[in-house]
Parts: sequence; C-alpha cells; structure tokens
Amino acid sequence: MKSWIAEAADRDDWLAQTNEDPIVPEMEIVDPHHHMWNRDGTAYELGKLWQDTGAGHKVVQTVYIECGSNYYADVGAGFAPVGETAYAAGLAALAARDPSNAQIAGIVAHADLRRENLCDVLDAHALIGGELFKGIRHALAWDDESSAFKIQSRGCAGLAYDTDFRRGLTLLGERGLTYDTWHYHHQNKDFLSLAKAVPGTTLVLDHFGTPLGVGQYAGKRDNIFAAWKDDMSALADCPNVIAKLGGMAMPDNGYGWHALDTPISSSVFMEVQKQWYDYVIERFGPERCMFESNFPVDRASIGYNVLWNGLKKIAAEYPPQVQAQMFAGTARKVYRLPC
Repeated sequence: MKSWIAEAADRDDWLAQTNEDPIVPEMEIVDPHHHMWNRDGTAYELGKLWQDTGAGHKVVQTVYIECGSNYYADVGAGFAPVGETAYAAGLAALAARDPSNAQIAGIVAHADLRRENLCDVLDAHALIGGELFKGIRHALAWDDESSAFKIQSRGCAGLAYDTDFRRGLTLLGERGLTYDTWHYHHQNKDFLSLAKAVPGTTLVLDHFGTPLGVGQYAGKRDNIFAAWKDDMSALADCPNVIAKLGGMAMPDNGYGWHALDTPISSSVFMEVQKQWYDYVIERFGPERCMFESNFPVDRASIGYNVLWNGLKKIAAEYPPQVQAQMFAGTARKVYRLPC
C-alpha cells in the first residue's frame, strides 16, 4: 500500500479539474523547497518535477530539501543520509543535460547534528554534493499527540535545547552552511531560543513554523494565529533567521483542501492565507523572505500553477523589485545559487 506522502505525487486527474493559466508568466522563480523520491510504489523525480515547473511559470531553479530518500545501507554510523545527497546530485546531473527545464541548483541534506563524527559526515556530503551542498535540515518537529497527523513528526522532545545539537548548529555556521528547520507552531519559542544561541548560523524557517489545524488544534486557528504573530515578531528580531513563505497546504494545517471533490483556485488560496504571508513579509522584510512550493507534499491539496498564481496574487501589491526579491533573489542569496 502506498503511503499518503507517496500518493501526493499521483493526483494528476484530480488536480486537472482546476486548471489556470499562469499570471505574470515572465517572472523568474527560484523554488527553494522541493522534495523528490522513488519509493512506496511512486516516483516524483525529474519527469514529475518538470511536469510541474514547466507548466507555464518561469521556474528556473529549485533547491532539493531532504526527505529521507535513498539512504545508504550498511555504512558507518551517521553516514546513511549521504546516500540521499548522492541521489539528489545524480538527479541534478541529469537535469543539467536539459537546461531548458528547471535545474536542481542546491541540496539541503540531512545529518544528525548531535553526532560526535558530524565533521566527517559533513565532509562526506560535501564530497558527494560538491557545490550543490548548501546546508542541513535536522527537523525539530515534535508533538506528543500526533495521531491525527498525516505527516508524522521527525524530531524529539527537547531537541532545540540539546547541547550537542546546538554545537552542531554552530559548526554549520562556521562552515558557511545553512540550517533549515521544520517544526510546529507550538515550538516557535524553542526555535527562537535556538536562533539566539547560534547567531553565526543562518536559520531558515520552513512553512511558517507549520501552524497546525488538526487533532487537538482543530477549530483553534484564530487563537493560534494571534500567538503565532507574537512568535514571528520575536523571530524577526533575530537577523540570522530567514523565512520561507509556503508549505501551508499540507493536510495537517487543517484546511481540508486535500479532501475536496475539486481542488481550490488561486483566489481561494489567496483569500484564506494572505494574512499569514503579509504579516511575515511586514516583519521580516522581503530581503529575508522567499516563496516556496513544498512540492510534492502540498501537491496533495493544490496544483503547482495554481499555487504560484496564488503567491503572485498575494505579492501583487508589492513593487516589482520587491516581488523579484521574494520569488528569486532571497533564495539565491541565502543558498548561494548561481544566477
């Protein structure tokens, strides 16, 4: 049986029911958050990637974000995730043969930042990934009542305060590598503590801190939004924190879009979520914000063209140079991508 996360890649017929032409198709996009896999009977690799990125918007580059794909087996402790870097680098090499399509311009890999041999693991990622290797994501996401979640958490209780974890984060900064976090809204204060503890490391906040809307969090969106704004305001005061704007079409966000008979339109997306985007842009500034797709995970709820139309509608009130920053410039700067 396919896992839910694998089925997200196989929703073409359902997604085709809501078809939109791209708006402002000439705007260059760097999508800084893509996952790829070939597992559980489903593949989301270059063919699917280019099906999405080549559907009308000018998506020129993507950043591969770790998702547990193709780990090595039977290797030394801590080195299994290097297999995913090899997998992503191989896909990037294949993509480079067709420069007319979106290129995989960077890789954010996984490593256990608590390990004593972290330096050796990072060296292995760098050897395999070369210039593509940009940083590490070691997820903080943890909730002790997660049975209602479609996507299970990958962190553990108290990880943000772990001394070895913080030592690893400091090492990333010393090496010029970024750190991506995936955590839940109720962990924002933990992440704030972390950001203050490692000022020399660039921390990328994925998915707005994942405001939850299922299980014990169902029906509490207004209260969560109010507390979340306070958290975002505090995080914005940390100059080493960068915000990714997107990733809120996951089922665990609680909008229920994945279960509709017909996928939502970009106008519905904008109307429902614009306030979250506007607040982060206001507090962080566009130079510290980058729009993301979180595909194919968010593909469970919304089509790629529709999503980027929605993001362009949200950004329409900003000057062209500000839009260019959030759709491409910030991602290129933070992940050190070629122009």
